[in-house]
Amino acid sequence: MRAIRRFTVRPVLPEPLAALGELAGNLRWCWHLETQDVFAHVDPDLWRELQDPVRLLGAVTPSRFDELAADATFVERLGRVRDDLQAYLADDLWFQRDVPEGPRGIAYFSPEFGIAAALPQYSGGLGILAGDHLKAASDLGVPITGVGLLYRHGYFAQALSREGWQQESYPVLDPDEMPITALREADGSAAEIAIAMPGGPDLRARIWVARVGRVPLLLLDTDVDQNPDHYTDVTDRLYGGGSEHRLRQELLLGVGGVRALRAFSRITGAPVPEVYHTNEGHAGFQGLERIRELTTSAAGGVAPLGFDDALEMARASTVFTTHTPVPAGIDRFERTLIQQYFAADGGVLPGVPTERVLALGTEDYAGGDPGMFNMAVMGFRLGQRANGVSQLHGHVSRDMFNGLWPAFDEPEVPIGSITNGVHLPTWLAREFREMLDEFGADIDGDPAAFTRALDPLPFSRVWGVKRELRSRLVDDARARLRASWAKRGAAPAELGWIDDALSPDVLTIGFARRVPSYKRLTLMLRDQDRLKRLLRDPDRPIQLVIAGKAHPADEGGKRLIQELVRFADDAEVRHRIVFLPNYDIGMAQNLYPGCDVWLNNPLRPYEACGTSGMKAALNGGLNLSILDGWWDEWYDGENGWAIPSADGVDDPNKRDDLEASALYDLLEREIAPRFYDRNSEGVPVRWMEMMRHTLESLGPKVLATRMVRDYVGQLYAPAAASARTLDGDFSGAIELAAWKGRVRDAWHGVRVEHVDSRGVDEAAEVGAELSVQAHVALGGLTPDDVEVQLIYGRAEGDDQLSSTQVAPLSAVDAFAGGRCSFGGTVRLDRAGPFGYTVRVVPKHPHLATVAELGLAALA
Repeated sequence: MRAIRRFTVRPVLPEPLAALGELAGNLRWCWHLETQDVFAHVDPDLWRELQDPVRLLGAVTPSRFDELAADATFVERLGRVRDDLQAYLADDLWFQRDVPEGPRGIAYFSPEFGIAAALPQYSGGLGILAGDHLKAASDLGVPITGVGLLYRHGYFAQALSREGWQQESYPVLDPDEMPITALREADGSAAEIAIAMPGGPDLRARIWVARVGRVPLLLLDTDVDQNPDHYTDVTDRLYGGGSEHRLRQELLLGVGGVRALRAFSRITGAPVPEVYHTNEGHAGFQGLERIRELTTSAAGGVAPLGFDDALEMARASTVFTTHTPVPAGIDRFERTLIQQYFAADGGVLPGVPTERVLALGTEDYAGGDPGMFNMAVMGFRLGQRANGVSQLHGHVSRDMFNGLWPAFDEPEVPIGSITNGVHLPTWLAREFREMLDEFGADIDGDPAAFTRALDPLPFSRVWGVKRELRSRLVDDARARLRASWAKRGAAPAELGWIDDALSPDVLTIGFARRVPSYKRLTLMLRDQDRLKRLLRDPDRPIQLVIAGKAHPADEGGKRLIQELVRFADDAEVRHRIVFLPNYDIGMAQNLYPGCDVWLNNPLRPYEACGTSGMKAALNGGLNLSILDGWWDEWYDGENGWAIPSADGVDDPNKRDDLEASALYDLLEREIAPRFYDRNSEGVPVRWMEMMRHTLESLGPKVLATRMVRDYVGQLYAPAAASARTLDGDFSGAIELAAWKGRVRDAWHGVRVEHVDSRGVDEAAEVGAELSVQAHVALGGLTPDDVEVQLIYGRAEGDDQLSSTQVAPLSAVDAFAGGRCSFGGTVRLDRAGPFGYTVRVVPKHPHLATVAELGLAALA
């Protein structure tokens, strides 16, 4: 019998237990062990099952609440934890102490946020990274406000058919059963935003707020009565639907997100953000909404700005992070669809010229498709500062988007890099933390404590904790395996073998991630007989715990999962290799700590960063990975193993065979022998030395607090400073826009006409001085509008310059016809083939880089 109406009845807590509601309403509980222990005491069995305070409190009986309210010891403990939360929310932290001139507020837009399993609004690495970003910002006191969407079905729940085919289901999520609250107006009504849609009516969304420690996370939800069904479905699920559906989601995230921020500031008094961080291109329309605000309404007594003036204001305060090194991972829309939604009459942003919107996202560069609107391209054009998420990814991104700045070589393309990190309190296993705390390692207050965390600990103690974590993973994997087989239709009598699946004493290798083809889930299966020998080795066996989801529309990814599952179903090896469906945060928090080795074998260089191996490393796991993403920059030869990459091999099958063979060799000849080489106490000393070195070399680097500090120092604070110089009466923005227009109009007349040099000959010696004078036509610009640069370095065989350096030349003489000479001197400080050239670039104090306008005149 089906209910005709459904709603949630919230518990009424006795007054002595009121703090339970306060603790449940702030997601700090998901990384704060003392808070978790309070809820575990309320009902240990329910907590073990649910791991969700809101649902826990809704399931506890009134009589149990009465017992707890009468328990003075528990009430006192509850008060201490509540006081600790209040102090955490109020104290001055790193940002307040060390960044006094930092931005007053930062808006962080992301299509997904992985905070806790109790708030399933994520699909994979991008969402987990966004969640860790907010958590670390909270721990540091950085004034971030997250902006996302509330998906009624989340991503999807994964199960397997009897044949091992991925099956998706979409459970309905009730906001009243999640740790979020509705943002309300002063009269108690739900706060809403509205966005004009072509042909009407307006798309409406309510605003939910999740408290992530000190950080509010605003989540927009279109399941409101005023919306027709096709609008209600805009926030149905993450990464679902067709092109127009995705466009509506991204309009809601960007345009609606800015409007939600304005409502939140108006209602709560929170500062209006000074910096806007677009985490991947999905939220890029936030910049257009801010332009609309400036061009259609007066601000601070100043008349509305022109589009170009408003664009400079928006750009100065925008940070754009790209996360994909794969062009197929970028959202692109037909130009005609964008025209429909941004039409001059009846479009999403009335008053914003359609042609200007189209220009921001059009692929009008060599190799691009002018008929497509590219969200990443718009992100770069709307953001003055941009970055990739590892050093290698920064390089890949500069090469991938070089067409936006064709006059500049890849190293000068204005895309930097900040390597991702992971949130220590979320991902460090309780047992590991308690062991470190026992020996006085202050890993929260002093990140460098990781470099010496294992020094005072006997290896036997650490090894014992790792076995405990491995045992916990085995128990969890068996329970999940049994549940999965039951869903696949197996009878209990068929599943006795699961009692012996995996072992807490066998070398355990983890592999868990999304399942696009480039991550190569099945590389390990290239030689199945050899893999079976490794799994079944009588003296040095290995075992594999594998998890991951394929996108519902990715048939190729589903076939990879099925291939892996069929292998794991084989009675010969099923006790040594398991695939666990429905990979999520709850599974991950047992998987990472329980593994001895974390495997990552993407097709290089298609892994932007890949933070799963960082989480394993925090728990003493050793990485076994292709040199891609973060591992490419932080592998040092002693903190794990690098799988050799056959980069120069064009045949993909041969490449896979070579790299799989290298993987098997490492497992057989280096990894397994080291793991099973034990001393008289049964401890693998050489293995433990590698584990200690892993924490020493990687511990402080992989932390999300390091990452967020980097964002503050390299991007947020500079963006706020740039915006402040243009703000006020907006005269700075108006002047900058006019200057850029003048430079663009005149640039066709800028050229280097002649270059003279003296002081050296064909056989110059180290220490000699090279003097250069360049004669430049300025095309109507002034010498102050440009910088004339001497670019010099090593000259390769084709006269290409490498290891270049830049020296600005000074204006020397002015001549008729808008010509000027510039000169300067450099000392030759190294031997070898030397070359130089001269370049003219625009110069203005408000430019973030010389490449910002994409203009350069070369000799």
